[in-house]
Amino acid sequence: MSDLFADAAAGRARENAPLALRLRPVSLDEFVGQEHVLGERSALRLAIEEDRIGSAVFFGPPGTGKTTLARIVAARTGAEFEELSAVSASVADVRGVLARARDRLGANGVRTILFLDEIHRFNKAQQDALLPAVEEGLVTLIGATTENPYFQVNSALLSRVQLYELQSLELADLERVVRRGEDALGIALDDDVRALIATRAGGDARNALNILEAAAAAAGDGVVTRANVEDAARKRPLVYDRSGDAHYDFTSAFIKSMRGSDPDAALYYLAAMLEGGEDARFIARRMVILASEDIGNADPQALVLAVAAAQAVEHVGLPEAQLNLAQAATYLATAPKSNAVTVAIGEARRDVREIGTVRPPRELRDAHYPGARKLGHGEGYVYPHDDPAGFEVDHLPDELKGRKYYRP
Repeated sequence: MSDLFADAAAGRARENAPLALRLRPVSLDEFVGQEHVLGERSALRLAIEEDRIGSAVFFGPPGTGKTTLARIVAARTGAEFEELSAVSASVADVRGVLARARDRLGANGVRTILFLDEIHRFNKAQQDALLPAVEEGLVTLIGATTENPYFQVNSALLSRVQLYELQSLELADLERVVRRGEDALGIALDDDVRALIATRAGGDARNALNILEAAAAAAGDGVVTRANVEDAARKRPLVYDRSGDAHYDFTSAFIKSMRGSDPDAALYYLAAMLEGGEDARFIARRMVILASEDIGNADPQALVLAVAAAQAVEHVGLPEAQLNLAQAATYLATAPKSNAVTVAIGEARRDVREIGTVRPPRELRDAHYPGARKLGHGEGYVYPHDDPAGFEVDHLPDELKGRKYYRP
C-alpha cells in the first residue's frame, strides 16, 4: 500500500510542479542550446547516446541544463544511477554509495554512475573520499556546479574528470523554450512579449518558464501583455558572484575594455559589478593600476584622476561614488595608451634578478660622509645644472651600459 501511495503522490506532485520542472527535457533531442558541447557528432553527445560517458563535471550559470543533462544520462544508461546533493550529503553517504557500487560490480558487473549536484559544496575531505573510486573506475562521477571548478574542486579530482562548460542560453534558444511553455499552457504570445521574456530571463531557461507561468497566471484568461511580464520578472537577470567566477570575468572585461579604449563597454561592466555588489574600493584600485600599466606617461593626468576617484570612494561612498568611478573609467578608456612603463620596469627587474644588484659607478655613489672621497666616491660626477654634459651621461652600472628600458 505504501508503494501505491508513494506512486500516487509522485504523480500528483509532478502535476502540481512548476512549469519548468514539468517541461524538463528527457532526451537530447528535447535539450535546447549548448551546441558547443552537444552538437551533432560531438564527443559528449556520442558518449551519452552510446552509454559510455566518463567522469565529468558540468559547470555554468543556473538554468543552463546541468542537472537536466545528468538526468538524460540516467534515462539512457544501463548502469545503476545514484544521486546525492553536496548540500546535504555526508562522507558516510558517499561511502555508502561506494560500498553499493562495489557490491554491484562484484556480483553482476553492473556499473554505477554517481550524480553529485552542487559538487563545489563538498569540502576537501569529502572530495578526497571520492578520489580512489573515480580513479579505479568503481564509479563514474558526474558533478554539477555553478562555480568555476578550477577554484572549487580539488586539482587531484579535476585531473580525473572531463570538464564541460555550459553557457547562458542565447535569446533564440530561450524563445524556443518559451514556445514550449506556451504549448503546455495552451496560450499564444505576441512575438514582442515572447522576446521580452527571453530578454528578462538572463540566459536562464528555468527563469524564462517561471516568468511565463507567473505572467500567464496574472493574465488569467486574458492575453499576456508586456505589463504582465514586467510584473512577473521582478528578479533582475544578474549573474554575478563577487567571490566567484563572475568576479574575475567581469573585472577582466572591465580592465580590457578600458585598455581597448571602449568607454561604453567599460561603463557596462562597471555597472554590472556595482549592481552585483562588488566592492567599489576594489574597482577603484584596479583603475589606479591601469592608469600606470596601460596609459603611463602618454597621459600622466590619468593616474591623478584614478587616484582622485579612489579617494572619492573613501570620502563619499556609494551610491554617489558611482559618478566618480564612471568619470574615471571613461577618462581612462578614452586616454591615449602606452605600456612603456610596464615594459620598462619589467625588463629592469628581470636584469636585477638575472644579473644581480650591480653596484653603481663610483661617481654616482654617496659621497657625503667623511672618508667617502678617499674611496673615490663622487669623483668625476658631472652636475647637470652646471654642465649640460651631465644630461648625456649613461648612469647605469658598467655591466649594463647602453641598456634601454624606457622606450616612450
